[in-house]
Amino acid sequence: MRARARGTDSKSAPSPGIQNDTPMSKTLVIAEKPSVAQDIVRALTPVAGKFEKYEDHFENEQYVVTSAVGHLLEIQAPEEFDVKRGKWSFTHLPVIPPRFDLKPVDKTKSRLAAVVKQAKRKDVTHLVNACDAGREGELIFRLIEQYAGGAKGTLGKPISRLWLQSMTPQAIRDGFNHLRSDAQMQGLADAARSRSEADWLVGINGTRAMTAFNSQGGGFFLTTVGRVQTPTLSLVVEREEKIRAFVSRDYWEVHAGFAAQAGEYLGKWFDPQFKKTDDVEARADRLWNAQAAQQIADAVRGQPAVVSEEAKPTSQASPALFDLTSLQREANGKFGFSAKTTLALAQALYEKHKALTYPRTDSRHLPEDYLNVARQTFEMLATSPMGHLAPFAQQALQHNYLRPTKRVFDNSKVSDHFAIIPTTQAPSGLSEAEQKLYDLVVRRFLAVFFPSAEYQVTTRISKVAQHHFKTEGKVLVKPGWLAIYGKEAASEVEGGKDGDKGQPLVAVQPGEQPLAEHVSPKGLKTKPPARYSEATLLGAMESAGKQIDDEELRSAMQEKGLGTP
Repeated sequence: MRARARGTDSKSAPSPGIQNDTPMSKTLVIAEKPSVAQDIVRALTPVAGKFEKYEDHFENEQYVVTSAVGHLLEIQAPEEFDVKRGKWSFTHLPVIPPRFDLKPVDKTKSRLAAVVKQAKRKDVTHLVNACDAGREGELIFRLIEQYAGGAKGTLGKPISRLWLQSMTPQAIRDGFNHLRSDAQMQGLADAARSRSEADWLVGINGTRAMTAFNSQGGGFFLTTVGRVQTPTLSLVVEREEKIRAFVSRDYWEVHAGFAAQAGEYLGKWFDPQFKKTDDVEARADRLWNAQAAQQIADAVRGQPAVVSEEAKPTSQASPALFDLTSLQREANGKFGFSAKTTLALAQALYEKHKALTYPRTDSRHLPEDYLNVARQTFEMLATSPMGHLAPFAQQALQHNYLRPTKRVFDNSKVSDHFAIIPTTQAPSGLSEAEQKLYDLVVRRFLAVFFPSAEYQVTTRISKVAQHHFKTEGKVLVKPGWLAIYGKEAASEVEGGKDGDKGQPLVAVQPGEQPLAEHVSPKGLKTKPPARYSEATLLGAMESAGKQIDDEELRSAMQEKGLGTP
């Protein structure tokens, strides 16, 4: 049997990818999830013939297509090298087995048995790894193949790699036409195993060392350690220590109401000479002395102000598409959904309702060949029962807002999976919570193609008796993408800026000197940093590398933070 990628001269071949020279030989395609297996079958049917559906696989004359359901196996130390809990002590550390055995994940044993059964078939002479295009997908397949090989550790059958960043039928067929070789994927496979084994070693040795340490006085005090768990716990503990050590300080602001001919506007005192110091709580508009604040208020009350203004246009682009973390943060902030609840809802919208794309993603971009699919999704939304958003989809299609911009379509920013967007299928029968989350994703998807919101931002300085008061105003000139969010404040949408809080300003005529009518000091207290919510903790995990002092380590963590979606 010989495997080759189909070239331009093989138009007569019955289907893409593998050519099986033995009359009865078949190629087994192993996907990571059942839904992907179904997508592959749909894409191959026009070129490879109809598939029969069986309980745990699809099959035609050339292909057998089956799938895992995520990780089916986990690594463990061989029985003879495993130190049992009663012997957890420093004398038995470190635990570094000479090799790792594989152990089926309990809840998916039957699925593993079904996949292994297909892999061992005599008529299956070639394997295609169609698991997700990334490190974890590589590992899932490699462990299945190793386990199926028994004592040998391999089935010894040729392996090819299907590498997909897009799930359109044409992209799947193109992937089969350009299968990667096993040798090409060896580096990624080694990286996947290294990460998996390193996680195991950190977890087992850290947990046993810390448990032994905390149990020195007698008893057994289990203290778990993990590569993601422990530094995340550290973030929470460090924040809590800051809160407990915090000593509140009194400070004062001076607020004034200015009477102009066109009406009143408000201003706040500030020091134009302010420079940052080691005092992190110092601000240009804070005074640390009640007497000083009162003196300023008394000095300016009833006095005329000399007004200067600077107005400039500014624009605000819509936030990027959702990855899982940003969706969890947004849903937590808007609806109070926990990260776990958001993932469960997104998973149901993906698996049960087929209404969202795969949710466990860390990408906020789409593949470059996805423009037509995006347009089809807009066409579905334009006629969708979700009537309140249909006009925006119609507007985008009418004005040709859907363009191949790198801000949305960028292969270099797509790893295992692309951003979370609605599919071309209109959902029905959603629960209230599912509807809320679907609506959130649809709005974000629509917004990313709409024009930027345009503002006129005015900074007004009112100078009274050598004291300066600042007023900031912001007027929405063209709503652009903000129209999709209706009356919601722009600051509620991820990506909002501080200037959004600016007030609509009454006009001040040239040469006019408004009087500072209402002036009063306002006593306030500094506040400790807030405890983490799920949304802010997810954000801290995402940017955890920024908090590391070591420059080399900080640079290494720059892209990934802690953990993955």
